Amino acid sequence: MNEALRRALLRAHLTDRQLAERCGVDIKTVGRWITETGRVPHARHRWAACEALGEDEAVLWPTAAKKAIKVGPDREIISAYPYRSACPASLWRSLITKAERELTFAGYTNYFLWLEQARFGAALQRKANRGCRVRFLLGNPESDLTRSRERDENVALTLSTRIRVTLAELDKVRSQPGIDARFSDGHAHLSVFRFDDDMIVTPLLTHSVGHDAPTLHLRRHQDDGMFDRFAAHVEELWGRGTPVWGDDGNG
Repeated sequence: MNEALRRALLRAHLTDRQLAERCGVDIKTVGRWITETGRVPHARHRWAACEALGEDEAVLWPTAAKKAIKVGPDREIISAYPYRSACPASLWRSLITKAERELTFAGYTNYFLWLEQARFGAALQRKANRGCRVRFLLGNPESDLTRSRERDENVALTLSTRIRVTLAELDKVRSQPGIDARFSDGHAHLSVFRFDDDMIVTPLLTHSVGHDAPTLHLRRHQDDGMFDRFAAHVEELWGRGTPVWGDDGNG
């Protein structure tokens, strides 16, 4: 019995049939994945299942992951996506749910999170109430850089509007200790989202919006690796940032 796969299905609220449809296989095939010890699906089916369930291959099929294990400096790269929109919302939810120490959202607007994650504000409050540090690094909607990027993007839903939506949502949870927000222009072309020792990084391309940015899922495995360098970048920007709600960060 593949207990990890069975539990992942339960957490994702998916049936065997629904997973089979997502992976393009027969329902009996999914049944064999679950019940036959040591059975490993083809790579394309493993990847489709991982996306559908918001889990890592190393969790669901550790033997297959070990065969392809990385040992070089790129071992912190778990997954790569040509567009942020290709990174499944279930992965974001899984990373948010599992985080216990730190949630840092250093996107210039962070607008998409409120659209794609159900009851996102309530989830942040629960995390902060359990001792998890929750931070948002935002672009200033009134800055010259924001206006310049708006001209580059040239879309109807402007950058400043998207920032203000996030600010309005954050204002609803600002009374919860442990949730803080600051303005910064230093991450205008690089978004970094941290979930304990996991991270999603999206470098923005010229004349493109966030959901079109190439995206990396990183996991910390070494000192001064890719993860640590991006984390240090965010910490420096946070230290130089301007509090959104005043000096105490919570009103």
